[in-house]
Amino acid sequence: MALPIVYNLRSVRARWVSTIVAVLGIAGTVGVFVAMLSLARGFKATLVASGSKDNAVIRRAGATGEMDSVITLEQLRVIEDAPGIARRDGRPILSPEVVVVAAFPLRSTGTDANVEVRGVAPDVLEVRRNVRITAGRFFAPGLPELVVGKNASRAYAGVDLGSTVRFGGGSWQVVGTFDAGGSAFDSEIWCDGRVLDQVYKRPVNIFQSVTARLSSPASLAEVKDTLSTDPRMTVQVDREIDFYEKQSRAITTLITVLGSMVAGIMGIGAVFGALNTMYSAVAERSREIATMRAIGFGAGSIVVSFVFESLVIALVGGVLGCLAVLPLNGLTTGTLNWQTFSHLAFAFRVTPGLLAMGIAFALAMGLVGGIPPAVRAARAPVARALRDL
Repeated sequence: MALPIVYNLRSVRARWVSTIVAVLGIAGTVGVFVAMLSLARGFKATLVASGSKDNAVIRRAGATGEMDSVITLEQLRVIEDAPGIARRDGRPILSPEVVVVAAFPLRSTGTDANVEVRGVAPDVLEVRRNVRITAGRFFAPGLPELVVGKNASRAYAGVDLGSTVRFGGGSWQVVGTFDAGGSAFDSEIWCDGRVLDQVYKRPVNIFQSVTARLSSPASLAEVKDTLSTDPRMTVQVDREIDFYEKQSRAITTLITVLGSMVAGIMGIGAVFGALNTMYSAVAERSREIATMRAIGFGAGSIVVSFVFESLVIALVGGVLGCLAVLPLNGLTTGTLNWQTFSHLAFAFRVTPGLLAMGIAFALAMGLVGGIPPAVRAARAPVARALRDL
């Protein structure tokens, strides 16, 4: 014989003070858990969005990123001639690039932040087709002109359209802003790579990476085989989307681990809150439990009843915690990209999958907090409780 659900719901309402305490504890834990995971998900999504399955990134063999990579002019010529590289009018569609980090003041605090300045080829927009100019124009080849990502334009002072910027010992004119579709490029500033070399007095015709358009997504293997077997080449070739996914792993793992640790510690407190609520319910309802046992309800029904009651409390807490973090979805924040040591803006991503994980986490806490009191209720001596009536 199973206990009616209405009995448990009335019980929860009767002890509303302790119930609210347990609900808030679980809601806070779930909120932190989902918020930290959405932070990690947003960081990863921003970097992965920077890549395309139609592009290949070529770097020095063994380089962990662009900053510690070197591609020579001779190697660039080999890459240009490689089969599998897309061409337009016989010219390879690729962008040899250099990257420097410059200090720009944040609008919010006025303190300097490291900003990634990328020197690209003039036809880079043919390589990265998700990037489009939204205001002004693209830089002119050979001139000290800048185009600024939409997030960089909002985050850093002095990079408004038409303004003059000094860094690297040179003066630059901001001639345009671009939208890179929510990718990491939105936090960057782009210019002509050869001009950037001149201003920073870098060696001419030395690049850090080459991003090439593939003739088809399947031609990556052909490009990789050609370049890896050429004795003049000591390079590694990655699909662009895979390259940026690897770049995201360190920070994503750190945020996930730290968030899980914080949520775990808070979860222990929430479980104790649920235990306290349910043990109080058992103590207050000892006579009710004995009466139900006497009229035919079995120990299993008592256990199920109390576990259900704990799960109801946990579910309410989980839903409230999820609702509390929904406003974070799309909220832009920033952190240091460890691969480039530059500031990267990205948005929280509260996905349905993360919300489901939050609800599941809440139910797990409710289950852990409900089973011991339920077992205690089922084992309570019936005769002794009835004598107290």
